[in-house]
Amino acid sequence: MHFAYRVHALERMFQRNISDEEVQSAILHGEVIEAYPDDEPYPSYLSLYRTKENVLHVVYAVADQGQYIVITVYRPDPHRWSSDFRQRRKP
Repeated sequence: MHFAYRVHALERMFQRNISDEEVQSAILHGEVIEAYPDDEPYPSYLSLYRTKENVLHVVYAVADQGQYIVITVYRPDPHRWSSDFRQRRKP
């Protein structure tokens, strides 16, 4: 299993003080709340992960041979997401 990080994801992780361990746990143990099967060049997913202190969303793609490509990472805004952070609020 290999994790590759887009520059954008690394920048957001640094800005938001999100660790590699959190990101990898979100991918491996989080709940996929949205799937984008038609994304190119690989299907991608939005995963929800909760720790005791934080909620995390990770967008990632799954490439050949089980490589995970981390696209972006953020802590969901409660004004934009439902109280359980699984659904986007309607504008």
